[in-house]
Amino acid sequence: PDAHPPHPQTPGILETQGSVDMEEIMGDLSSFYDGSYSNDTFVDYDATPCHNRFCPLFQRVAPPFLAVTCAAAALGTGALLVALAKRPQAWRWPRSRALVSQLALGTALFAVPLPALAAGVARGWHLGTGPCRLTHLLWHWSLFAQALLVASGSCGTAWARWDPRSRRLAVALWAVALLLATPAALVSGVAADTSCVRRSVDILAPAYLLHLTLCLCLLLLLPAGLLLAALAVPRLRASWAAGAGLIWLFLGLWGPYGAGLAGEFLLQARLLEPTCGSFEHFDLALGLSEGLGVLHCGLGPLALLLAGSC
Repeated sequence: PDAHPPHPQTPGILETQGSVDMEEIMGDLSSFYDGSYSNDTFVDYDATPCHNRFCPLFQRVAPPFLAVTCAAAALGTGALLVALAKRPQAWRWPRSRALVSQLALGTALFAVPLPALAAGVARGWHLGTGPCRLTHLLWHWSLFAQALLVASGSCGTAWARWDPRSRRLAVALWAVALLLATPAALVSGVAADTSCVRRSVDILAPAYLLHLTLCLCLLLLLPAGLLLAALAVPRLRASWAAGAGLIWLFLGLWGPYGAGLAGEFLLQARLLEPTCGSFEHFDLALGLSEGLGVLHCGLGPLALLLAGSC
């Protein structure tokens, strides 16, 4: 999403016929909620209006969606923690207690900012730049930690028991995830005290390019590599048959968002020519893909509970 809210464009501002300035008018699910979205018509050289219908829809749907997702995450994570404590014998590799408890921590960490974000969508973000950056840091720390946990749980037996080796691995993994999440905090900010935006810098800024690269590696390339490895190595296929594949729900839900970020970069960097049609439809596709990823904090604990009960 852009650091600057969309504004009506005039023909003199546009650079090429038949296109719109995507850097100024594209937004997505994380572009919280500026009142200027109420004017959603943009004009190109052909005098054909481009209508951004996503932002008004988002302002209506996002607050209840985030509130319901947060409630589902709280209930699911609570039930999962109770199951971990009450039935320790039910959790064996590849769904060991050491791994599942950390995944539960990751989903809880992701869900913590949801109430504030829901309020920000409905009433505007008034908490300032610091809490906005902290929110994005928590989100991406959780996101990257869970991706690394899934990868480590799928490639070996490190989480089969909670011993000094696995404890050192856990500390290192969470520390690395926090380091990788730092660029997400650096590129986020507040627009006009009303919007907590994911990108407050230029699309080609080094910090954003680093953040984008990390997201693509962890949300697209890592799952693809693990899938190929599982197909090629019988031992990894066996872990899937034992139920480890349910943990992959996380990566499956976030994969489309990683692809959407790549598409957003290509359009806004003008490596692909933005058109009126791409403007009208891309916001919705990217917003829906991020909403699909957010569902992981509610669906993930339920999937792990199902795996434990089986």
